[in-house]
Amino acid sequence: MNDFLKKSFSVLLRQQTNILSAAYIIMATVIFSQLLGLVRNRLLVSIFGASNTLGIYNYSLILPDTIFQLVVASALASAFIPVFVDYIKSNKEKEGYKMASNLLILGLGIFGILSAILALFAPFILSLFNLGSNFTADQITLMASLMRLVIIGQLLFIIASLLTAILQSYNHFFIPGFAAALYNLGTISGIFLLHSSFGIYSAPLGGILGGLLYIVFQLPLAFKFGFRLRPVFSQLLDAGVKKIIHLMWPRALQNGVQQFGTVALGIIIAFLTDPGRMFLLFDYAKVLMFAPVSLVGFSIAQAAFPILSRENSNMEEFKSTFLNSAYQMLYLILPISALLLVLRIPIVRLIYGADLFDWDATVLTGRTLAFFSFSIFAQALIGLFYRAFYALHNTKIPLLTSIIGTLSLIFLAYFFVNGKQMGIESIAFAFTLANILQLLVLFVILDKKTGKFNRKNVILSLSKLFFATIIMAFALYVPIKLLDQLVFDTTRTVNLLMLTGISSAAGISLYFFCTWLLSIREANTYLMLLKKVGNWREILYKNEEVIEATRINP
Repeated sequence: MNDFLKKSFSVLLRQQTNILSAAYIIMATVIFSQLLGLVRNRLLVSIFGASNTLGIYNYSLILPDTIFQLVVASALASAFIPVFVDYIKSNKEKEGYKMASNLLILGLGIFGILSAILALFAPFILSLFNLGSNFTADQITLMASLMRLVIIGQLLFIIASLLTAILQSYNHFFIPGFAAALYNLGTISGIFLLHSSFGIYSAPLGGILGGLLYIVFQLPLAFKFGFRLRPVFSQLLDAGVKKIIHLMWPRALQNGVQQFGTVALGIIIAFLTDPGRMFLLFDYAKVLMFAPVSLVGFSIAQAAFPILSRENSNMEEFKSTFLNSAYQMLYLILPISALLLVLRIPIVRLIYGADLFDWDATVLTGRTLAFFSFSIFAQALIGLFYRAFYALHNTKIPLLTSIIGTLSLIFLAYFFVNGKQMGIESIAFAFTLANILQLLVLFVILDKKTGKFNRKNVILSLSKLFFATIIMAFALYVPIKLLDQLVFDTTRTVNLLMLTGISSAAGISLYFFCTWLLSIREANTYLMLLKKVGNWREILYKNEEVIEATRINP
């Protein structure tokens, strides 16, 4: 048994050599992290309810996260990995680590200065952002106090994020993913242990503990590769850092635009009745919507990024890898979207249905989730498109399309809420429309940049996938209505689980059958992998024949 555990753990610590094996590792760690995230949210709801207080905590995350996205995430998401991979390929890892150290010191310094200003003038800044809103003075004061603690956690998150980017550059995904899950575990521990003494402040205090765990768990493997924090203060802006800055500024502007959209939506929501509660329900619906985007979309896009970066000089292989990743992504994410759309109320009840999460909150969260569900495929693909452009060292196109999407989102949300006097769910509808528009623009541009995809094959493949998903949605709807009305008393959690499980099994089974019947390539790919489920190490590391079988004509 001990020998088996050692071998299993050694497999997880290996480099992932193809997109599917890397994506499976990422998905596994994302599932673990998201389960812990749902436990965290359920714990918060069970303690504080669907209240303005809990909504104010969520609202306090916006501005610190905006600074983080602008200063650090921009560099790590778009520029660091391609530049650091160039150092690795050139056998200049020591120079690469010096560059990484310099980048970390610069990031911490800039974030520290901006966040210090934010912390010092927090009440004034928050009052300015929410001028004329329905937040009271006491709520603004609470928000400012919470935000100061959140900033400390973000400083730790910067260090952890750089370590993650370094390890992923070596195609190591398990340790960074598991460490990210520990961040949620730290937050849960803080809430559970401290809420009776510190109330809502236990949440950001738990985030600080989670940030420490996120760092500590990654350090041994980073040290093993040779990373040491050795900045050269006289040369902080070395050639590598300058290249990252050159590549990242469009991404920084893009993140700025997206964060501007987040802040703008927060302001729009603040003019609704009970703004803290409305923001909480909107945010919790968005968490459920982002779960499959992170699990499937970002996992496959993240796994494909290093490979796309290496294939950017061979456009035919680049297009084949891109389309292969996109179809694998859609094959998994479309049925999940259908599940969230049709089973929205049971899912919300199962995840957030604590005693203090009332029925009105459940219905409104479910309705908002329904509108969000139509955008899941678009958001997942947008992440892949972004990384395709980043692999081509083009960060300007994602910026321009992000501006289009964000401005469309703000205009539509303002029109629905202020112009048409619609509720919180209308903002989710605006979100969906804006994301689909952005996806269409990205496809047109990448199609032109890469010398055109085989559009006939693309349209045919997409049509089959969407048709199978529509059939699945109907297969979900019928049994859930019949079972709910005739068989199960869904006031009981066990019956609700059985209802959701039976309906999901029926829908997913029909989806897999339809995709097999329609000769969708991805159905055979995953079927071949499932046949090897008895040896999961073979699935991860000896499935090159499966990967080759899925290569497509771009």
